[in-house]
Amino acid sequence: MDRIQLIAKLRDLPAGRRIITALDVPTMDQALSIAERLGAEGGFVKVGLELYSAAGPEVVHRLKNMDRDIFLDLKYHDIPNTVASAARVAATLGASLCTMHASNGRAAMTAASAALAEAKVDHRTGRRPALLAVTILTSLSEQEMGEVSPSYDTLQDRVQRLARLAWDCGCDGLVCSATDLPGLRAALGPEPLIVTPGIRPAGADVGDQHRVTTPRQAMDAGSDFLVIGRPITQAPDPGSALKAIADELA
Repeated sequence: MDRIQLIAKLRDLPAGRRIITALDVPTMDQALSIAERLGAEGGFVKVGLELYSAAGPEVVHRLKNMDRDIFLDLKYHDIPNTVASAARVAATLGASLCTMHASNGRAAMTAASAALAEAKVDHRTGRRPALLAVTILTSLSEQEMGEVSPSYDTLQDRVQRLARLAWDCGCDGLVCSATDLPGLRAALGPEPLIVTPGIRPAGADVGDQHRVTTPRQAMDAGSDFLVIGRPITQAPDPGSALKAIADELA
């Protein structure tokens, strides 16, 4: 399946299923409990470093048995052979989306993209996994980027440069802040799939995120999928919280 076909299938999902609930919890029991409480609306969930470190592949299998699509957000960053092998494992696990850092470079992104382009289509979803390149983490401010990687470029310049490289290397899309979206869409056009973390409903606590926006603002700016954690998972009724956001987007 080529990336244009894959992206079209992912964009065909209803609005509620394009909200990814971040299961950033330390145990599998907590993750499965939240996933259950999401109800029918909670189609897509994120398994990140915390949960995967605690529960490993088993939590992915258990969530898939609950009819959940998996955003396996492990942000690969290693030599090309290693990231390509990790991408193949993600495909065998049945992940719908997986991530790597665009700063890993051309060879690694090309290798991982090629590995997933050859992956088998999942019989349940009719899709292979999509590879998303992380440009710059939404938790990083301009000042912090200057500390870890001094440059005359602005943060926006870096995001766009990494995004162009990722698309050129065959990645299916990007993970980026919604505040970066207008510039990215202007530079790359409508084709790349874009997943946006750092989403906070109006009035919600921004927590440790610096570059945040509301769900409606993110979709209007060109985001395809939204990653939302605490506003859903810490709500008294996660399913109702998710449905309220889905209704707003629909």
